[in-house]
Amino acid sequence: MSILVLGGAGYIGSHTVYELIDQNHDVVIVDNLQTGFESLIHPKAKFYKGDLRDSVFLNGVFEKENIEGVIHFAANSLVGVSMKEPLDYYHNNVYGMMVLLETMKNHNVKYIVFSSTAATYGEPKEVPILEDFDTIPTNPYGETKLAMEKMMKWCEEAYDMHYIALRYFNACGAHPNGLIGELHNPETHLIPLVLQVPLKQRDAISVFGTDYPTKDGTCIRDYIHVCDLADAHIKAIHHLMDGHASNIINLGNGEGYSVLEIIKAAEEVTQQPIKTIYCDRRAGDPAKLVACNKKAQEILGWNPKYTNIHEIIQTAWNFYNNK
Repeated sequence: MSILVLGGAGYIGSHTVYELIDQNHDVVIVDNLQTGFESLIHPKAKFYKGDLRDSVFLNGVFEKENIEGVIHFAANSLVGVSMKEPLDYYHNNVYGMMVLLETMKNHNVKYIVFSSTAATYGEPKEVPILEDFDTIPTNPYGETKLAMEKMMKWCEEAYDMHYIALRYFNACGAHPNGLIGELHNPETHLIPLVLQVPLKQRDAISVFGTDYPTKDGTCIRDYIHVCDLADAHIKAIHHLMDGHASNIINLGNGEGYSVLEIIKAAEEVTQQPIKTIYCDRRAGDPAKLVACNKKAQEILGWNPKYTNIHEIIQTAWNFYNNK
């Protein structure tokens, strides 16, 4: 029996595949390489290039492979782009989930772990954020992920499918083996953008907004290492296969760092100055997002191993210097 990883050539998906194979799972990857990279695909995984919105293609994969469970990373995830192109996000994310769940139903596959997001909460009234807080997204990205969660809920009611939606915060870092790490084109995540300055790939890092109601006026986020995320997804699929109930679970370190604190930590790791440019706020960016991870600890037995921001940035720095 195999685990199907949708988006397994992407950042978090590739790290999850490496961990699954280290645990002796058979892994099937589906990725259209729109944002994924062939260089991140594990050589021992079976890879199918295609789009999950293509029902003929996806049914073909399910017919060829003996799939027991699905881990779903294949969605568009850029807040800014979603504000400009909401229909693209509904088509890729929501319609893609519909095709996937229909295919799972047709092939009697009952378990799915879904890569959701803290963006489902919108601008929370307090932090740390609990799973039962109101979900009022401030951008189409968060709205589409919330719609995908609700689609799984109703498929459980109708078809006895079981799901765990993992709402996580800011993924970061790289695998300690130095072989895989964070690659996006274009890059939008803060830590790799900051590190591009000492790597001489950009002149400066832009800070969007300095007037947020935070300690230094810049956005605060909960940064969680990609290997900790991979571990949580695998614990979640095992949890479902062991007969436990569906759930929605936050993943985070439970501690927030501001944009300026990340830049300072990167300067300390790289031992180089990082030039900063201050800009206006971006649309759709909440001021502070920090998780309460108690539920993940209690239900999945999950605890993040990477809790020091300097150590997290160091793994990313090692990967970029290894490339």
